[in-house]
Amino acid sequence: MKYKVLSKHKIMKTSIEFLKGIQTKSAAVAALIGACIPFSWLMFLILVKSEDFESWMYIPLTFIPLGGLFGGLFFYLMGFIWFPSGGRKLAAISFSTLLYFVGIWLGAVFAFSLVGLWD
Repeated sequence: MKYKVLSKHKIMKTSIEFLKGIQTKSAAVAALIGACIPFSWLMFLILVKSEDFESWMYIPLTFIPLGGLFGGLFFYLMGFIWFPSGGRKLAAISFSTLLYFVGIWLGAVFAFSLVGLWD
């Protein structure tokens, strides 16, 4: 399996059909951006009310950005690998943006159910 490298990024070699063509560095950056958005928002909320910080808040601070990480990775796959051009790219980006926020919400539900604050 040889792939022609069009840029200086390495392309992941895999036999899984829907993962072919993934540039690992670009996928990692997309996942990192997806995780940093909710993490920075949560850190802002914590810093604004730093006197109210408790140790149970580490769990949501971990799992909510994890949902964003997977959402950012899915966004990269949908918008740049599976549907790289054409009219279907707009639909893919719209759907993956919606799924990004669903991933963050599911991460929040899971985190708050772990600490007993989700009824």
